[in-house]
Amino acid sequence: MGTTLLQKVWDLHSVRALPTGQTQLFIGLHLIHEVTTPQAFDTLRARGWTVARPDRTFATVDHIVPTSQRTRPFLDVLAEDMIASLERNCRDFGVRLAGLDDERQGIVHVIGPELGLTQPGMTIACGDSHTSTHGAFGAVAFGIGTSQVRDVLASQCLAMEPLKVRRIRVTGTLPPGVYAKDVVLTIIQRLGVAGGVGYAYEYAGEVIERMSMDERMTICNMSIEGGARVGYVNPDQTTFDYIKGRPFAPAGEAFDRACAWWRSLASDPDAVYDDDVEIRAEELTPVVTWGVNPGQSIGVAEVVPSGREPGTDPAAVRDALEYMQLQPGRPIAGLKVDVAFIGSCTNSRLSDLREAARVVKGRRVAPHVKALVVPGSASVKEAAEREGLDEIFRSAGFEWRAAGCSMCLGMNPDKLSGDQVCAASSNRNFKGRQGSPTGRTLLMSPAMVAAAAVAGQVTDVREMVN
Repeated sequence: MGTTLLQKVWDLHSVRALPTGQTQLFIGLHLIHEVTTPQAFDTLRARGWTVARPDRTFATVDHIVPTSQRTRPFLDVLAEDMIASLERNCRDFGVRLAGLDDERQGIVHVIGPELGLTQPGMTIACGDSHTSTHGAFGAVAFGIGTSQVRDVLASQCLAMEPLKVRRIRVTGTLPPGVYAKDVVLTIIQRLGVAGGVGYAYEYAGEVIERMSMDERMTICNMSIEGGARVGYVNPDQTTFDYIKGRPFAPAGEAFDRACAWWRSLASDPDAVYDDDVEIRAEELTPVVTWGVNPGQSIGVAEVVPSGREPGTDPAAVRDALEYMQLQPGRPIAGLKVDVAFIGSCTNSRLSDLREAARVVKGRRVAPHVKALVVPGSASVKEAAEREGLDEIFRSAGFEWRAAGCSMCLGMNPDKLSGDQVCAASSNRNFKGRQGSPTGRTLLMSPAMVAAAAVAGQVTDVREMVN
């Protein structure tokens, strides 16, 4: 009987079985940022502890950093305190930091892969929900809380519950205008926002195999939105080609040896899964969320549900419709948007920006729409500018920003006001997520956000591109 990648990596990093039924798991890479570390470092300092493995720890600033005016000290006193605290802690404990002026700075789940820190076979932890992003490389990666950040800093280990594995096969060929974001939103809609609780999701099938690493990262990023603790793709040649030559990747013969080992970690052909799901790509269309969680979504040509549909929770639908100020039965296409946001750890990589630029080139943002593009890292920003993407966006009426989490969450100056409607390429549409307690978020692909910005309303991107 074969073994899944999850089990192989889990066994390789298992220190011991605990009486609780949990596993003491060694963490191969600990990524940290300014928001979930201050209290953790304070505990270490108070108890006279050190960071167990600073060589396996890497820090960046992303969540609270402004993406327009970056002059220090920040106007937001709490943000300035958090940045200053991380700088001091990294200096005192010997942790590498990609600070605000560092060319490596960016969203933690963007810079980890682009620096080659993220590699197959690793266990990766970070005090951020969307750490599952790194599973795109065949890593077992998960988000943790502040107390667990403390534990990893102090011991490089965590107590973890064993996970079941659900394989999700995306078969066939994606139609034009349908992207990785549409795939993962469809998966969440079909399986539910709690459908993955207790599971790791293994993404497979011809569609996943043909995807670029950027696309795989988008899929794995939102595993947590479906309730899964971990989402991963088996490493293959696409993975190895992406990693090769990156700053922290093995080089020369060491890289060749690493590739051979990484390949061996892939799930065996006769591996047994706890569940197996097939998604047929030919059935997929561009997707838009209409509600207050990522599972409340429909195809762009569909109408807002009423709660009477099979398998829906009428009370949850009524609550979402009331908050979103939507009437059941109305088409989602044509819904006016006030803000268009392209960015976040889900969709802020170079390929995302290229696809959005393809939509807006030669067009103008609707007069009533505030539109902004926020690259996921300083490196992505520089590469986009070399290609002239920034000029395409600026000419269309977008604001071009520096790297950061920006409008994905209300922890920096980029926020919604009042009950504005935002077309967003980010990952969460919770109530108040984007900084206003009444702000409304519509999740969609970067290309769909670009189309909405131009049209001033939700529109089918397939009508704008060939």
